[in-house]
Amino acid sequence: MTDDERYMTLALAQAQEALQLDEVPVGCIIVSGNSIIGRGHNLTQTLGDVTAHAEMQAITAASNTLGGKYLQDCTLYVTLEPCIMCAGALGWAQISRVVYGASDPKRGFTNLAPQALHPKCRVEKGVLADQCQELLQTFFKKKR
Repeated sequence: MTDDERYMTLALAQAQEALQLDEVPVGCIIVSGNSIIGRGHNLTQTLGDVTAHAEMQAITAASNTLGGKYLQDCTLYVTLEPCIMCAGALGWAQISRVVYGASDPKRGFTNLAPQALHPKCRVEKGVLADQCQELLQTFFKKKR
């Protein structure tokens, strides 16, 4: 198992926590060096806040851990491609790397705002994509 797969597995565990709360199952981990400095999962229903996406929760936690707003030399692992809002926040935080599982052709940043991330940010997609996609599809099938 690669480091990316190991951290994405932890992001999937965060997504499972969201699922337990009947939230859209998206989970996120932020890593600096070999340490997890932030984690989060969707809390939009729980908090009644449309901005309470997994990435936003993890960014806040990581910033609190580091004592500053910039996440340079950090990697974010998220089970679903970030939306425009989250990509914008990651751009402002100057995160160095984004790794995501499932693509989001309807709301993902790569189609809607491909320049939202910091210019030096590297992006890896498709890590454990099948597991990430399956979790989301199962959730939405139960809702319909």
